[in-house]
Amino acid sequence: MTNAKDVFLYKRKGAYIPRVAAVHDLCGYGKCSLGVAIPVLSAAGCDVCPVPTSLFSAHTRFPKWYMHDTTSMLDEYLDAWQEEGIELDAIYSGFLGAPEQVDAIKRMYGEYPGALRVVDPVMGDGGKAYPTYTPELCAAMGELVDGADLLTPNLTEAAILTGTEYQGQNVDDDFVRRTMDALLELGAKNVVLKGVVRGDGLIRNYVAGADVQMSEVSGELLPYMLHGTGDLYASSLLASVMAGQSLLEAVEFASTIVRHAMRITNQQPDFEVRGVSFETILGEVTALV
Repeated sequence: MTNAKDVFLYKRKGAYIPRVAAVHDLCGYGKCSLGVAIPVLSAAGCDVCPVPTSLFSAHTRFPKWYMHDTTSMLDEYLDAWQEEGIELDAIYSGFLGAPEQVDAIKRMYGEYPGALRVVDPVMGDGGKAYPTYTPELCAAMGELVDGADLLTPNLTEAAILTGTEYQGQNVDDDFVRRTMDALLELGAKNVVLKGVVRGDGLIRNYVAGADVQMSEVSGELLPYMLHGTGDLYASSLLASVMAGQSLLEAVEFASTIVRHAMRITNQQPDFEVRGVSFETILGEVTALV
């Protein structure tokens, strides 16, 4: 078995700027999804090509929000990319607006077979699916697990994907190992499982692969939750990978970035719903390249 510190998913070549398709929703207010992915990956020297899966007035933690499903436009959107001969180095998917959007992502996999497949299965948290996620959409999301070069679920999403009961965040290493093995058996090549909390003041994230031994990365658990931290984590993880860092370095980097951003967010008005404030730490991402 290989250690995650020796696994590299992307080799950066000289001054080349890799192109990443970010298949996420776009939120007008409340920092998350494309509002996080575009600046973070751009800071890491990536050319970010958005594929908007939904348009939101604000994220769903606000009491009032409007959602526009973009499914009907995706075929023509991707047709235009094909006509222009656009090339991609990575396909990074997150929040989806409808089950049919999985077909659009699968189409991209077929048209860009050499692109890194990064799946953040944004479906829920705290043991519950998000309001817009139907059982049909959750099932469709599961189809993206097979073949994912990097899968980044939290414990809720891992339970949904594996069809098991959510056990909370206080789970032991044996449970983590069984869960990651189940996700690898579904076809994921590498998995980062996020958010294990055991009451000792730490939050733990784990990384493992089909031929990669399980490693733990832990850090200080801050006493508040924020919207958008999952998007910041996955985007920072991919930023590190695309900068040529190892899988373990990427997990460590993403954990650090989220913690730094959360400390800054705590100083902002209405920070509980406003979303994670990452703007002033983008220099840490730029330093990757």
